[in-house]
Amino acid sequence: MIPVRNKLSKADVEISYLEWNQGQEPLLLLHGMADNSLVWSSLGDYLAADYHIVAPDMRGHGESTKPEQDYSFESAIADLEALMDKLGWSDAHIVSHSWTGKLAAIWARQNPARLKSITLIDPIFIWKMPSLLKLTFPLLYRVLPFLKSMGPFTSYEEAEQKIKQLGQFQDWNSVQQQVFQAGIEQKPDGTWGSKFTIAARDGIFDAVLEVPGFITPVDTPALFIQPEKGVNRQDWQIQPYKTNLKNLTFKKVPGNHWPFLTKPEEFNQTIAKFLAAQK
Repeated sequence: MIPVRNKLSKADVEISYLEWNQGQEPLLLLHGMADNSLVWSSLGDYLAADYHIVAPDMRGHGESTKPEQDYSFESAIADLEALMDKLGWSDAHIVSHSWTGKLAAIWARQNPARLKSITLIDPIFIWKMPSLLKLTFPLLYRVLPFLKSMGPFTSYEEAEQKIKQLGQFQDWNSVQQQVFQAGIEQKPDGTWGSKFTIAARDGIFDAVLEVPGFITPVDTPALFIQPEKGVNRQDWQIQPYKTNLKNLTFKKVPGNHWPFLTKPEEFNQTIAKFLAAQK
């Protein structure tokens, strides 16, 4: 099934989203930092018969508005609740990746009635970070794989050549190519770079630094997906989730930080099994 692109218009932003409107059960798919809604193409097609699926471009990403400020978790959650209201959803299953894994944990704590379940795919930065860590952000911006796609690149060809070296694009299959092409644009000065903006990058990192993911335990049914080559490889990284998620299913899957792009068959089956168990 080919998803349809729609948009939500708010006073401050427009949120662009893909919609697979075949099944009935509400399912919201949230991409990670510097990605876009097309990363969910395989999962959306796999689950479309049973779920009403929506995958937004988060503010600052893809085809959505890119404000110069206000990338707080509160604003992102408000975008998502407004989108659910437009769709007529009182609640939904949430699948989240990386940075939005922290968002999902915060959302489940603040407004649990709206979340039927949360899936956290290799989430990052769950704790509040020491303010001194902000001094290391320029280094992180240079070395984090999901930010190396930002550019600038002198040409489209240079961008494609360098992007192919990143883990999420290692197979360079048709889905990975579509994700790359949807996330890049030519800038006014002729260079090429990500549609994900520096303002969004800085704002999201500030929010990640300042807001703890867990303050109290969360009762929402939760699935933690640990890719074998992901960022959560040590017990100390995983323990906060095991401690605070009181209804937790833990599952290891093949692939790297982007298992939905690199090992989609196993990933899709894992999500489908967990969601089916929530009915």
